[in-house]
Amino acid sequence: MCPPSRCCLLPRFDAIVQRVAPTTGRQVEPLIEIEQKILDFMVQYLRANTYQPSIREIGERFGIKSTKTVSEHLQALANKGRLERDPSRSRGVKILGMDLSADTVSVPCFSEMPSEGSDREAAMHVSMDRQFGGEDGAFIVRAAPGDLAVLGVAEGDFVLVTPATVSELETGAVIVAEIGDEAGFHRVTRNGKGIYLEALQPGGTTTLVEDAGDLRVRGRVTGFYRRMDEAGAISLTQH
Repeated sequence: MCPPSRCCLLPRFDAIVQRVAPTTGRQVEPLIEIEQKILDFMVQYLRANTYQPSIREIGERFGIKSTKTVSEHLQALANKGRLERDPSRSRGVKILGMDLSADTVSVPCFSEMPSEGSDREAAMHVSMDRQFGGEDGAFIVRAAPGDLAVLGVAEGDFVLVTPATVSELETGAVIVAEIGDEAGFHRVTRNGKGIYLEALQPGGTTTLVEDAGDLRVRGRVTGFYRRMDEAGAISLTQH
């Protein structure tokens, strides 16, 4: 059994990295919302199909009826150094500045904790090495004020949550669990009476779950990432 004092020390990881396209000396322009969503979709489509979506498929995904409008968005992405385009081919697009190898996965990142079964869309997707976030169901959530402050996690840090079953949880594990209609961070303590969940928010309560079958676990916290520079304006490659 792992002592609580050791289990609460979560590893920082360097899997989330900022990647930018070659700029030939100029600053990369930020993307507007629709451009970022189109780029995210193209990366996910490429991973699933090994080829790029057509202009028409992109339009259908975002409810854009005009192929000309989609083409203009793609050209804007090209102008900002995120794509290379070959106008002579219907799928002639090359995504720049992103690692699309088989060793990386695209993990959804939420601005606030999603509830189980929620249809809330991820704010973005983050490219990570498969060893850090390759399990189905893994997600990242931005820490809210006080969420994990007792463990040194600050507001805005990226917290990685990976799937876990109740049987895998030992004393000291930090998990995302649902109590009532709310999902939050809790530290686990096991004893003969059941499983105690200590809410990690300041002033949080401890809940006893006598029947492990009643415990709704979203996952286990396995790491977090913090930008040490430009903390007020975090900008990551999103996909």
